[in-house]
Amino acid sequence: MTEATTVTVTDRAAARIKEILAEEAPDTKLRVSVLGGGCSGFSYDFGFDVAAQSDDLVITRDGATVLIDPVSLPYLAGSQIDFVDELIGASFKITNPNATASCGCGTSFAI
Repeated sequence: MTEATTVTVTDRAAARIKEILAEEAPDTKLRVSVLGGGCSGFSYDFGFDVAAQSDDLVITRDGATVLIDPVSLPYLAGSQIDFVDELIGASFKITNPNATASCGCGTSFAI
């Protein structure tokens, strides 16, 4: 995998993923994908999966596992997955260098 296709997971995101999955479904992984739609053209989708597919990008950090499918990977290439706890709420935040625009909620973007 080249640097351009690498997706990173911060310490905060890994800790939160591990915490959520330990409570909800041990041995489950967080799946991050990109879907068509949203107010800016594409949207991020977060879900759970029990197993990786053979062509998934598998990111493991500090006991947390993130899966990204090969269709979503080009849209997420070079991105950083973080977890933020702000006044307006706590959420996963993706910093995506490919996005040319995003909506105010941070879950929708354009390329």
